[in-house]
Amino acid sequence: MALKEQINQKKIPRHIAVIMDGNGRWAAQHGHQRIFGHRNGIESVRQTVEAAGELGIEYLTLYSFSTENWKRPKAEINGLMYLLGKAIANETQKLHQNNVRLQVIGNMNDLPPKLQQQLRQSIDTLSKNTGLTLVLALSYSGRWEISEAMQQIAHEVQKGNIDPENIDSALIESFLHTSSIPDPELLIRTSGEQRISNFLLWQLAYTELHFTPVLWPDFRKEHFYEAILDFQKRERRFGKVLITDSLGSA
Repeated sequence: MALKEQINQKKIPRHIAVIMDGNGRWAAQHGHQRIFGHRNGIESVRQTVEAAGELGIEYLTLYSFSTENWKRPKAEINGLMYLLGKAIANETQKLHQNNVRLQVIGNMNDLPPKLQQQLRQSIDTLSKNTGLTLVLALSYSGRWEISEAMQQIAHEVQKGNIDPENIDSALIESFLHTSSIPDPELLIRTSGEQRISNFLLWQLAYTELHFTPVLWPDFRKEHFYEAILDFQKRERRFGKVLITDSLGSA
């Protein structure tokens, strides 16, 4: 039976996040510079978005460019910005045809002005779609997002709009860039690395983690299905004790 047919449609995660890792190593294995890996990773993005849409997943968040990535060589950064702009220009119409919405989390003001304009135009074009919401994390990091939220809350406290005693998880979440998005139920990281690399630190509190040795440019729909099947075998406890757990462990 094909992997897709084995997936239980009643246990599809609402939100899947992906750390797209391994572009540089893939390029090196093929005797090319890192940008070659980023370029070939576009097909992996395309297949992942298509697979998520076909399965009825509501949100797909891709860690596209972190705040730490600005420390990379300027030539690689410029190449990445160019590839991202080209992908937005080439893929927006297809995303529209497939009823996909687009959202960006992160400091979009850090991006080149032309890319900012392309992203805003694409977001506007796709805004009325009702299918999958594709979330691009650009110039984003979890610590940066939480720090920003704390600064905004502090300003509101100074202005008397928030009582410090009323600061709780729900209020903090309302100041995060993901305030309108449910927390991911599944995080996929490619390339064999087993860490979350400053990604969605608040939101991943109870997320299931799936690590695959596949380098991102080789990632295809079948690998996406494998991750979901792995997720569906797990018991989601959220810190609670299962009644069927005879040991009574959490």
